[in-house]
Amino acid sequence: MSVLSQPAAGRGPWRTALARLLTSRITAILATLAIFAVLLRRIRLEPLLAALAQADYPRFLAVMVPNTVFYFCWDTLVLAVVIRWFHAPARYRDLLPVRAASYVVAFFNANAGRGALAAYLSRRLGSPFLQLGSTVLFLVLTEYMHLVAWATIGILAIRSAVPRELLWVPPGVALVWLAVFTYTRAGRAHENARWLGAPREWALLRTFRLAPARRYFEVVLLRAPMFFVSLCVHYLAAHAFGLQIPFWPMLAFLPVIFMLAALPITVAHLGTTQAAWIFFFGRYAPEPRLLAFSLAAHLTFVVTRSVLGLAFLPAAYADLVRPRQGRVAC
Repeated sequence: MSVLSQPAAGRGPWRTALARLLTSRITAILATLAIFAVLLRRIRLEPLLAALAQADYPRFLAVMVPNTVFYFCWDTLVLAVVIRWFHAPARYRDLLPVRAASYVVAFFNANAGRGALAAYLSRRLGSPFLQLGSTVLFLVLTEYMHLVAWATIGILAIRSAVPRELLWVPPGVALVWLAVFTYTRAGRAHENARWLGAPREWALLRTFRLAPARRYFEVVLLRAPMFFVSLCVHYLAAHAFGLQIPFWPMLAFLPVIFMLAALPITVAHLGTTQAAWIFFFGRYAPEPRLLAFSLAAHLTFVVTRSVLGLAFLPAAYADLVRPRQGRVAC
């Protein structure tokens, strides 16, 4: 009887994981629908459609599509540099397919995209999955640090026009970084620091444990061109929708919008992005035009990344099925 019950018991974890995945997707769909329901109750459909119809799409796409391609190329460069620091030498061109393929997975679920990136790199480099997962998490944290650094510059420039709650974001992120930095080193510095629960050998914290403080700031500086180009592109592309948003508010609030957009609580990050554009820039432009522009900008970025990912999928698949020997590039 116990033998017959073993298969059913073995399926339990898979059923639980599937149930959690379905629950998260249903929750994301409901959250997306709820946000758009609130937005469309506030903004009438006719002005929104008019803003979409009146936009200068050749001008808009001429800057937004190259911006996405530049983002992809520079994002892969950051990945290559960090992989070289903490794992093994990896050629830039060899990482283009994996970075692009992860965008396709991230279209459906951001965390799944990060997991797919770690799994692919683990197979390519022959390193443990959790160690690569640690590096992917390190990249996520430094991405937030990088956006907060830009937001801080903008906040200092227009601090009188910034919501008071937003002033707490830079010191809050700094405290999070200090907590992570201290936590991952406590076990190494103090053998008996068990009261901190410091995991000296936990693979998922390997990269955080190995990275000195200067590495965090080096990654932030390395990422700087990504946001600066995106900032300039959004500033120019907004003109195609008749939006005249001043540069300094754009610098202060666009990083915060990107951080909110990264939250995995809606489908393809829709809804949160549009609500944030209206919240932060409502004083500078009509809400229907803001909603139209934010939808167009977000969908252009997501679709272009997905097209790049699909273009690189055959190369990524061929690399996965290739024998592991000789994968690590020197």
